[in-house]
Amino acid sequence: MEPELPLAGLRVLDLTRVLAGPYCTMVLGDLGAEVVKVEVPGVGDDARHFGPFVGPESAYFMSLNRNKKSITLNLKHDRGKRLLLDLVRHFDVLVENYRPGTMEKLGLGYERLSTENPRLVYAAISGFGHTGPYRTKPAYDVVVQGMGGIMSITGHPGGPPTRVGASIGDITAGLFGTVGILAALRARERTGRGRFVDVAMLDGQVAILENAIARYEVSGRVPTRIGNRHPSITPFTSVRASDDYLIVAVGNDALWEKLCRLVGREDLIDHPSYRTNQDRTENWESLEPILAAIFRTRTAAEWFEALEGAGIPCGPINTIDRVVADPQVNARGMIVAMDHPVAGPMKMAGSPIKMSGVPPQERPRPSPALGEHTREVLTRLLGLPDDEVDALAGEGVI
Repeated sequence: MEPELPLAGLRVLDLTRVLAGPYCTMVLGDLGAEVVKVEVPGVGDDARHFGPFVGPESAYFMSLNRNKKSITLNLKHDRGKRLLLDLVRHFDVLVENYRPGTMEKLGLGYERLSTENPRLVYAAISGFGHTGPYRTKPAYDVVVQGMGGIMSITGHPGGPPTRVGASIGDITAGLFGTVGILAALRARERTGRGRFVDVAMLDGQVAILENAIARYEVSGRVPTRIGNRHPSITPFTSVRASDDYLIVAVGNDALWEKLCRLVGREDLIDHPSYRTNQDRTENWESLEPILAAIFRTRTAAEWFEALEGAGIPCGPINTIDRVVADPQVNARGMIVAMDHPVAGPMKMAGSPIKMSGVPPQERPRPSPALGEHTREVLTRLLGLPDDEVDALAGEGVI
């Protein structure tokens, strides 16, 4: 008998689309929740139409919607709204990422749904949240990356503001949404009542600025783009070997001494400009060319061997093909295989959450076809007979 996943028995009604919301519900599904994705009949999640494609199937959609079921429901139809209200009574969590006010206009906002199910945890993920002057503005990942400050500190000095390569505006909102849902479920255990969880993409970007706000508040200076180096730890950056780039992370003064001895520059250990981490950070402009000349003398592979032998943290800057083939990544089950009935075998990133008593999910359930589980969910949870389900389909409700 397979061990039970941590969220087994939890039911999630997923009204999300594209990335932020689906990422949140994917995490819940990976942990064992029954996730029922509600999609527009005949159209589905917008992400079904995003490339790359394997035949007619979107690999983008597949990578975000594993371990879910799909039902179709027309929420602009009165009967569709009634079915959603009926379904809500059977679920623990509802997640949506519409613009604030949309669900209320449909008569399906939190206040209404909580009267049907007072224990419902309702999570709303949006660009700017349900309060504040920007609440009704539309947003995408690149918008909130720009507004949240991360683009202003990403890139090289003198270069343009740079978007982070992954959609962290969406993904951080999805992850914070997951945390909020789990916290609300814990509160429900004590009170018996659900909560409204309001997560904004912009808020998430502000939350992950790390020490940029602290640096600004302490110094009064606006943080700027400084390339790959750390603003307060030095050297902690990418360096160029004779053939490739690598990362060197000297996180304290003891590691600095090790590095100096390794490269035969003991004179730098107690040099007044480089003795402490603060000294090195303040004098990076003079230290950088010294280190650049040193690292150009060997290949990246030679530096890895030498640095690791000295106990100095380092690593390659892997391209995606190298990440997928990396032995540590694979040993941790971070590349999983999925057998899609149309697209065939697919590989994708696995869940990073490892837990005792739960083996890694090496072959997750594939993303569902549009409306694949409509009949099963409506008959199992609402007890609708097959002929009524057929009639709903004929009326354009499902």
